[in-house]
Amino acid sequence: MRQQEEMMDKLETVPKPLAGQVAIVTGGGRGVGRSIAQALATSGAKVAVAARTRSQLDETVAFIQEQGGQAISFTLDVTDQKGVERMVDETIRQLGPVDLLVNNAGFSSKDEAPIWEADPSEWWQIIEVNLHGPFLCSRAVLPWMVSRKAGRIINVASGAGTVPSAFNSGYPVSKAALFRFTDSLAEMTNPYGISIFAISPGLVRTTMTEDLSIFKDVPESEWLPGERAGELCVALATGKADRLTGRYLHVLNDLDEMIQRADEILEKDLYVLRLRE
Repeated sequence: MRQQEEMMDKLETVPKPLAGQVAIVTGGGRGVGRSIAQALATSGAKVAVAARTRSQLDETVAFIQEQGGQAISFTLDVTDQKGVERMVDETIRQLGPVDLLVNNAGFSSKDEAPIWEADPSEWWQIIEVNLHGPFLCSRAVLPWMVSRKAGRIINVASGAGTVPSAFNSGYPVSKAALFRFTDSLAEMTNPYGISIFAISPGLVRTTMTEDLSIFKDVPESEWLPGERAGELCVALATGKADRLTGRYLHVLNDLDEMIQRADEILEKDLYVLRLRE
C-alpha cells in the first residue's frame, strides 16, 4: 500500500500539459495506439479508446487508470458510420467536447502477393479501414470542432505511402491517400482554427509488422518503440506546432527545429506529398 501511495504521489508531480483536453484514439487496444493513448492520459488528457477487441481495450483502460488517468472505451469498427457517430456522441456526453482525434486504426494484409493474385475483398478492406475509417471519424468530430473553432486531428500514416511497393499494394496506396486527405482537410479547416497532421511512428514491432516477410531482415537498431509516437502526439496536442498543419511528421524529426523553420517549410511547401516538376 505504501509503495502504491508513493507511486501516486510521484505521478501527481508529473507535468500535465494536456489537462482539460479530451482525446479519442482509434486502434487503441494495442501497439502504437495503446502507447499514444497512455501518453495522452499521462499528460492529463481524458481519453476515449476504440478498437474491435474488448479484452485489449480493457487492458488499455486498466493501464491508464493504474497510472491515475481517466479513460473510457468503445468496441468499434471504424468503417461503421453509425458506430463512429455513437462513439463521438457518447465521448462528448461522458468526457466533454473532443479536442483531439487520433486516427490510428489500421490494417494490412498478410498476403504479400502481387496485385493480380491479391484477394479483391481483402485489398479493398485495407482501403476501408485505413482511409474510410479516418474519414468517418473526422467527419463525426469536425462539426463540434468547427463550432468551437478549436481542435486537432492526427492521422497515423506511414513512410510506405511515399514510395512504390511491388507487393501488398493496398497498404501504401491507402497511406498515400491519407496524406492527401490530411492536407486537403487542413485546407478546409484552417479558417476555423483546426490543425491536421499526418505522422509516422517509424518501424514499430506490432502484430502487423512482425507478420510481414519484408521486415524479417531489418536490423534491431532500426526498430523504434511505440512510445515515440505517443510523445509526438502529446507535443502536437499542446498546439505548439499548429503552424505546421497539413504536414507529414516523422517521430525522428526534430519537432522544435521544424517549428523554428515554419516560415521556410510553408514557403517551400515541405513535408508534404507533391509532384515536383
